[in-house]
Amino acid sequence: MLKKERQAYILHQVNLHNKVLSSALSTEINVSEDTIRRDLLELAEEGKVIKVHGGALSHSFNHVHFPVNGVYSQNQKKVIAQKAINIIGNGMFILTSGGTTIIEMARSLPPQLKATFISGSIPAVLEYMHHPNVEVILIGDKISKNSKITVGSEAIAKIRSVKADLCFLGTNAIDTQHGITDNDWEVVQLKKAMIESCKKVVCLSIAEKVNTVQPIQVCGLGEIDTLITELEPGNPILQPYVDAGIEVL
Repeated sequence: MLKKERQAYILHQVNLHNKVLSSALSTEINVSEDTIRRDLLELAEEGKVIKVHGGALSHSFNHVHFPVNGVYSQNQKKVIAQKAINIIGNGMFILTSGGTTIIEMARSLPPQLKATFISGSIPAVLEYMHHPNVEVILIGDKISKNSKITVGSEAIAKIRSVKADLCFLGTNAIDTQHGITDNDWEVVQLKKAMIESCKKVVCLSIAEKVNTVQPIQVCGLGEIDTLITELEPGNPILQPYVDAGIEVL
């Protein structure tokens, strides 16, 4: 793979997953970690990624307010958001993770909806606060500067004290063998606690993340109730998830 091709691949992975690890990229591309580090430094100097220890972040992580336009796969995420809000009812208590798809959902909530949203994601909480009839509960603890979400034992304990009707998970990767996977250890622990603390788990994922894998498992398919993508439910790529007993929207 030529340098330009390699850097284009890296940039795509950053846009898709918001965060990349040098070690994982090294394995995927079959080059040394030193080569990956040099590529990430060049991409950072060009203003295309944010270089951090062990990898790189998307520029979306550099803002508390996510941009209204210019988000990766934004049209697809808007379709997912519209599907998601159709399963939210008045009076529900709803746990949400962070991420740009969750943000699109928050921006799409109908003004007449009366519900309670619980989240440690600072950007998500700011969006919920703009809603006239939504109650907002912020899960407090240490804030991860990378992911703009509260993490740590106190946040996990607070999540476990909740009994929510729905949990909406922004998804980094999902496949039939490993279920939902991610690349951030602290965020994974939060998502595990959210899954344990709700009646129904709803996975939000653009189709490009379906049948992909990240290093750390969040949960198996058996713990997912509903999968929402921008695709029609009858799309062949989604059939294995239907066969696994998941409601696909």
